[in-house]
Amino acid sequence: MKQKIPFIDLGAAYQELKKELDEVYSHCMNTGWYILGKETLAFEEEFARYCGVDHCIGVGNGLDALHLILRGYGIGPGDEVIVPANTYIATWLAVSYVGATPVPVEPDEYSYNIDPARIESAISSKTKAIIAVHLYGQPADMDPINTLASEYGIKVIEDAAQAHGAKYKGRRTGSLGDAAGFSFYPGKNLGALGDGGAITTKDADLADRLRVLRNYGSRVKYKNEIKGYNSRLDELQAAFLRVKLKYLDEWNTRRRKLAAIYLESLAHTTLKLPEFPEWVEPVWHQFVVRGIKRDLLQTELAEKGIATMIHYPIPPHQSGAYIEDYQGYSFDLTEQLSNSVLSLPIGPHLSREQQGTVIDEIILLA
Repeated sequence: MKQKIPFIDLGAAYQELKKELDEVYSHCMNTGWYILGKETLAFEEEFARYCGVDHCIGVGNGLDALHLILRGYGIGPGDEVIVPANTYIATWLAVSYVGATPVPVEPDEYSYNIDPARIESAISSKTKAIIAVHLYGQPADMDPINTLASEYGIKVIEDAAQAHGAKYKGRRTGSLGDAAGFSFYPGKNLGALGDGGAITTKDADLADRLRVLRNYGSRVKYKNEIKGYNSRLDELQAAFLRVKLKYLDEWNTRRRKLAAIYLESLAHTTLKLPEFPEWVEPVWHQFVVRGIKRDLLQTELAEKGIATMIHYPIPPHQSGAYIEDYQGYSFDLTEQLSNSVLSLPIGPHLSREQQGTVIDEIILLA
């Protein structure tokens, strides 16, 4: 029988922390307080401290985090926001939610993150912000992005949904721009047991606005100051995240060790392997390789019981959601990536034996 190697084993993650997770579940259920309580407040304080910022605001999911940041800065119809062409569609959707226009910029060919050298030509008088995505767990090159933004008086927003704990020149993601949006979707490096998200920032005024925006526009129940939203990290997920935050660095270390083995073992295959500069510490949310026969490789690995994924098969500008808006636009590198990238298993519960099987099969096939 073929060995089944999942892309990520969330069940094993639960089993490792079962005792602690079950204890906080029981505690939360017995309190009878499930929204905006002590667990959420404690997680916000702990995650802000972890990221090296003053404020964390728990919200419903990662998309809401980006959307609310834009709302908090008053960005809306008639404004433009620079986004990576190569990203998950949520980055673009957040911009569309506020009525602004996403302005895509191609990645560089090494990190697959937005290319700082291409950003300035995309800035116009309508540009209000740049969203830099730390794709696959590798921080974008933030210094030139921040310098450019400062020159033009625009905001820098991190989409850190895949980069919990990653570092750029010694500083953690979540502290590298004006504000950052995180996702705690279960498969993330710091994943809840449901959905969830958070915003981190050093800006006290923004943090205050966001706490009002996420809660129906209200500080005090039934006193609604503005037209707000219902997007709150619930107590149970906050409690689970508090447990898992204690293990985040350890689990990221496991990912780094697996990545190092992949890099060494697959160096002589035909695959293009990930590259990263010495001044970043990726957390390897995904280990993404490129191959000209990607689809064939994925099919053959699946036949061997090895699960892989494609992040992402359809660029936002070619999706049904945006194709009419971007007719005639061409983002060659982004399109090349969508046709060639393949993500290999790299979760913190992938065993060395399982990884060895993945490597052996790839060497035979690639």
